[in-house]
Amino acid sequence: MSIVVTGATGALGRLVIDELLTKVPADQVAAVVRDKEKAADLAARGVGLRIADYNDPASLAGVFRSGERVLLISGSEVGRRVPQHTAVVEAATAAGVAQLAYTGVLGGPDADFQLAAEHKVTEQLILDSGLPYTFLRNGWYNENYTGNLAPVLAHGAVVASAGDGRVASAARSDYAAAAAAVLLSDGHLGRAYELSGDVAWSFDTYAAEVAKASGKDIVYRNVPAAAHQEILTGAGLPEAFAAILVDVDGAIERGLLAGTSGDLARLTGRPTTPIGVSVAAALA
Repeated sequence: MSIVVTGATGALGRLVIDELLTKVPADQVAAVVRDKEKAADLAARGVGLRIADYNDPASLAGVFRSGERVLLISGSEVGRRVPQHTAVVEAATAAGVAQLAYTGVLGGPDADFQLAAEHKVTEQLILDSGLPYTFLRNGWYNENYTGNLAPVLAHGAVVASAGDGRVASAARSDYAAAAAAVLLSDGHLGRAYELSGDVAWSFDTYAAEVAKASGKDIVYRNVPAAAHQEILTGAGLPEAFAAILVDVDGAIERGLLAGTSGDLARLTGRPTTPIGVSVAAALA
């Protein structure tokens, strides 16, 4: 049995493959990638490469085999993901894969923010396909915040429009370990896992963690949504993407990313990575 990871040269995909290779031989793992050169390191480790592009359905024909377990890592191009995911689901259906695991968003059909819309459509596509599925509804990554600490340090402030909302985030490596777990073991078909960190933190807490790790005075500055949009576009973000980020903060304020089901820790068999640990690592 082979395990196939799509989007394998992305940040999450590489971590999933790292996890898999600690448990199974490399010849049981295949990576679906667009660029063979970017995946040269994976090939050097013995991982099989299958070249295909979410945007080219014809390239996906024959990329999967009957009986394989497949992880569909959601595309990164917001607004284009439904046709991209449709192409993958159709290819997996034609091949008769034994499992299609999909990385969606925390809350699944109950998530009402813009960024969740394409994930909800994709989950329904998978259900309609009749494929054996596992939904990995990922919450926020710690790295969504720790990957952009420069402006926080420069201005001495965490700026958001999330009010007193909380975020139950975890490290990307935690989510990768969970994905590997459902691909490597039985009992996960027809299941939807709500994956999030063990602790939901506030932005005041996040600011305090950045202050502690950096030795600088850092505060949380909550701003109205319209002002937040202006700040983000003023920093160079495209207006549409800035609007999505502001909308996410609204979801955080409503408590939609604060759920702590415990699914992530149960799947990985370990506590999730605290935001403070990720902050310290990013600043080290």
